[in-house]
Amino acid sequence: MNKYGFRPDGKIGYTVDQFITDIVPIGRTSLYKLIKEGKLKSVLIAGRRIIPATEADRLLNPSNHV
Repeated sequence: MNKYGFRPDGKIGYTVDQFITDIVPIGRTSLYKLIKEGKLKSVLIAGRRIIPATEADRLLNPSNHV
């Protein structure tokens, strides 16, 4: 990921389904719990919940984001 939040694969965000399928194999309820607790940021765009790629990186590599 570069300093602007773009991943080498070109993704800047993931839908909930993409996130739980491709990034972190957790259940939908667990993902929404992380969002509700403020542990994972997301945005609503045209009625879809999107998790920014920067948040995926932060969740998977917490030591890089202290």
